[in-house]
Amino acid sequence: MKAADYQLLLEQTQALLAGETDWVAKTANLSALLYEQLNDVNFAGFYRYENNELILGPFQGKVACVHIQMGKGVCGTAATRRETIVVPNVHEFAGHIACDSASNSEIVVPVYRHGQLWGVLDIDSPKLSNFDEVDAQHLEQICAEIFK
Repeated sequence: MKAADYQLLLEQTQALLAGETDWVAKTANLSALLYEQLNDVNFAGFYRYENNELILGPFQGKVACVHIQMGKGVCGTAATRRETIVVPNVHEFAGHIACDSASNSEIVVPVYRHGQLWGVLDIDSPKLSNFDEVDAQHLEQICAEIFK
């Protein structure tokens, strides 16, 4: 069932982003879509990679950390490794940055533009183990739509 839900979400993403060229508009609408459609999410947003750090971009959720150093927290680690990271329990992730103390699990997906790291998609949940490899695979596909 989860894969079918993601197929619909991918189609919604493609329709939402079709013809739009502005990255702010794209990531603002996509963060809203993900926030509304994914289960048990308390943050869905983007950090862009600039000047060797991650800087907060469009998001849905509570006030968030603005600057994240590369290699720090889940976002900085995913950006440095250039790989998606699924964290079942953020309290067990060394160096986790707690922007919202209600968050218990997290997934971070690198976003690329012209083959270069552009930033990351960060999604948090108050539920433990809310994300898995199915989420990772499908969210990577969704992120690939941003700069198609």
